[in-house]
Amino acid sequence: MPCWRRLARLCRPARCFWRHSVQLLPTTSPTPEALAVFAVELAQAVRPISRQWFRHPLEIESKADQSPVTIADREIEQALRQRIAERFPQHGILGEEFGLAHGEAEYVWSIDPIDGTRSFISGYPLWGTLLALLHHGAPVLGVIDVPVLNECWVGLRGLGTRLNGEPCHTGARDGLSDATLYATTPDIFDAAELAVFDALSRRVGMRRFGGDCYSYALLATGHVDLVMEAGLQPYDYLALAPVIEGAGGVITDWQGRALTLSSGSQVLAAANLELHRQALDVIRAVPRG
Repeated sequence: MPCWRRLARLCRPARCFWRHSVQLLPTTSPTPEALAVFAVELAQAVRPISRQWFRHPLEIESKADQSPVTIADREIEQALRQRIAERFPQHGILGEEFGLAHGEAEYVWSIDPIDGTRSFISGYPLWGTLLALLHHGAPVLGVIDVPVLNECWVGLRGLGTRLNGEPCHTGARDGLSDATLYATTPDIFDAAELAVFDALSRRVGMRRFGGDCYSYALLATGHVDLVMEAGLQPYDYLALAPVIEGAGGVITDWQGRALTLSSGSQVLAAANLELHRQALDVIRAVPRG
């Protein structure tokens, strides 16, 4: 199916869903619907780049923090930056590979070209491209695109979340003993954080590792109940907030504060308010050194 037809199929239900939406942006700016369509266009435009390099020999470099980076990360971010700058030259852009430009702008795009680079370079398919649009530092639009699985989540703050054009929702389990908890790896936690994670994991029904951004996508579709992580950067979590919240979930830092451009590195996502409250209670009860 041609790319434009896939995009039309993805966005057509959203037009109906968002037709009577509240005003998120000034009347002179594009509508939330138009911005959502543009964000999906961005994600789909760079799919060929990531697919071209996936499971192909790559030269892997280490950044200052020892995290890996590849030519695929850089090519994807460069392509996204170019398209955003052409369409919205007044907007700022934050990206994992090339930093922040025009951070003082009212609207700033956040880019994680490949969330899960370690998964990408090891041939594991659960990596994705993350895009967010921030208004005064708070995320109002988020996209989680998983090219290998042809799955794309789009969330608009207060207006819902869609997976490939269809509404999706978080699960209804509201007790820790029945919940499934995910984290990408225990290696993301320092010693004090690992003690907190262990305390929560002992209270849940199941603990699983892996997934990177896909764990949050699974939460938005009702398959996972909790995700707890640390060591994240803003471009790792900003796109997740509108997707999780639009699906009925809650995502904050470990103190229960909303995620913004200036948030710290700790993230807690839950399928509903009650589960989030119980998880925060466990976190707050862990003695700190």
